[in-house]
This record gives sequence, C-alpha cells and structure tokens, in this order.
Amino acid sequence: MENATVISGDKPTVMVTNDDGIEGPGLLALVQVLVSTHRYNVLVCAPDSEKSAVSHCITWRHPIAAKKVHIDGATAYAVSGSPADCASLGVSKTLFPTIPDLVISGINMGSNCGYHIVYSGTVAGAREAFFNGVPAISVSYDWVGGKSNINDFTIAAEACLPIINGVLVELRNKTYPQRCFLNVDLPCDVANHKVNFWMRAVCLVWSGEGLPNSKAFMQSEEEMDRKLRQEELEMHLMSITKGYKLTKQGKSIIKMGWRQVTSDSEGGKMLSTMVNSIASAEIATSTTPAENTYFAREVVLPMTDVRRMYLAMSEHEVVMMVAILVRGAQADEDDNDHRFLQEGYITVTPLGAISNAEIECQTYLKEWLPTVVERPSPSAL
Repeated sequence: MENATVISGDKPTVMVTNDDGIEGPGLLALVQVLVSTHRYNVLVCAPDSEKSAVSHCITWRHPIAAKKVHIDGATAYAVSGSPADCASLGVSKTLFPTIPDLVISGINMGSNCGYHIVYSGTVAGAREAFFNGVPAISVSYDWVGGKSNINDFTIAAEACLPIINGVLVELRNKTYPQRCFLNVDLPCDVANHKVNFWMRAVCLVWSGEGLPNSKAFMQSEEEMDRKLRQEELEMHLMSITKGYKLTKQGKSIIKMGWRQVTSDSEGGKMLSTMVNSIASAEIATSTTPAENTYFAREVVLPMTDVRRMYLAMSEHEVVMMVAILVRGAQADEDDNDHRFLQEGYITVTPLGAISNAEIECQTYLKEWLPTVVERPSPSAL
C-alpha cells in the first residue's frame, strides 16, 4: 500500500460543500489548507447562505441559482439550494466538467454526533454525494463559545489531512469500501487532541526476546521502559498521528424545548450541537404582527444540578456526566462517538445511506405484523 502521506500522479479532485454557507469560516479554512498542500484540484459548491440543521432537504419544484465566486486556488460556486442540492449539483458534471474523486462537507461549526446526525445539513451534503456514488466525508468541529476561535478551523483542517490523504490513497488502490461514507468530529481543543496510548504502544518497536504479549504489556511502566529502546520510542511518538478513534453512531441528543419570542428573526446560529445559539440570541426590535405567535427552540438541561455537581467532580467525571445528560441515559461502549469526542479524540464514524432499526425491534415486529393483518376491520374496534 502507498504511504498515506503521499499521493503521486495526477492530482485528485476534491469538492467542498457545507451547511454554514460559502463564507463559513470552516469551509474557507478547509479550502485554504487543501489548496496550500498543492496536492489537489479544489472545487467548491456550497450554499449562498447559512443552511444549518436543514437535514437532507432538496429543492424540487423550482430552479436553483449558481453564481461563480472567488476563493483563492479553487473553482467556487455559491448556490441558492440546500447542502444536499449543492452536493448533487457539484457531482453531476452539469456545473463542473468532471466528477470529483472525493466530496468533503464542512468544516461545520458544531459537532455532529449521535441522533444529531439526522438534523445535520453538513452530514447530508456528504450523504448526498454518497447516494450519487462519490466517496464523501463530513467534517465538524466541536465549537465551544468563549473557548474556540476562528483559527481553530485551520488546525482542524490540518488534523483532517491524514484521513483525507488516506481515503484518496485507498481510492487510487481501489481498496476503499464502497458502502459507507465517513463522519469526522474534531474536539474543541483540537490542537492537543488526546493520544491513544494503546494505539501507540502496539506500533512501537519491541526490543525484548520474541514477540510482545499481553502479559508483557501489563508490566510496570519501569519494566516497559527497559524493554523499549528509547530512541525508537521517541521516533515513533513523533511520527504517529495522535488521538483518532473509530466510533459508531451513538444515541446522544440534546434535550430541546420551546420558548415564546417576540419576533421571527430572534435567535442565533442553529448549531448542530444545539447548545451554543441560545446565549448569543439577539432579540429583534421589529414589530410583530398581532396574528402571529413565535416560538424558538431552547436547550433543556438541569443547570442548577449541573453546577452543584460540577464543583465536586474531577475532569473525567464531568465529561462522563455531560455524556449522560446529553443522552438522557447511561453511556455504553457502543454509544461512543459523542463520548470519545468529549474526551478529546478525533472521532471517525462510518455511516450508511439508511438507519436500520435495532434487532430487537425487527424481531418483535416480525411476529407482530402477521397478527395485524389477521385482525378484523377498524369498524369492529
């Protein structure tokens, strides 16, 4: 297999879309990083305005407009449609003369984990490319108000390069799986995303007799240091990419309610995390028609309890508590995309075109459906 850091031959074509709009800082940072590598032909086909949380909606009954715009190093169009529209148009050979080798949707301002994947326009952009037979990746950055800044998008884009290059190498080798696309989430502190110690350990060069076994790896830290050559340790720690976790789509979801507002223009950005727009919402001063009553979504969390518990908790306990609050249930190993993201890892979650029901539901309904068919007509109820 080729080195995943080197792509030889003709440049692959990468198309970028998003749901934050063509002027979104995440998209611009991603395009800038892609262009700066000089490894790709970069296309952009993105919404002309913000289309956050529009899910996989498409435009059907009227035309959409595409306007060429300037983005250094890329061929770019701003489109009046949804992220799914942009992805579909961009891979159709109607707007661009060729089909891209890879579509990247993002970088979204806000994570996309668990059930929020269903709401996400960012994920929908990648899914639509996947529907059309084009490999795709959706990318989201876990933006936290008061902690994150615009420069973090550039760091996030750079952290994605090993994944992007790796996918393109697999595509060139014709070894990339065709039945999924990837959803990548980057943690808030992306510059220091967590190292997976055990992933590093199995890659290190063993200097003892024979092959290492589980018992050897369970020895004390001092014994391990003795058996691993220090120069090899330092070399590998510098070369191995840190903190990537392959995860499954979990069930995390921010509990949301509604509150009455004074105008249909009140509210902030509808982030995929559903948590950052509330505090920054601006109340419009325009007159509201008397016949309309307006409601805006809000996050429902027991904040008094959270503050009280937070004071007595360690950092790890706080992470686990947030995961439980968000899910509304106890965390488990299979529900790990949100949990590992909050622990500081870059998560990579393979997704398919559809969401299958859990096997328990399939088993129950297999027995239930025949009994429904045999029931008398509704008039007999």
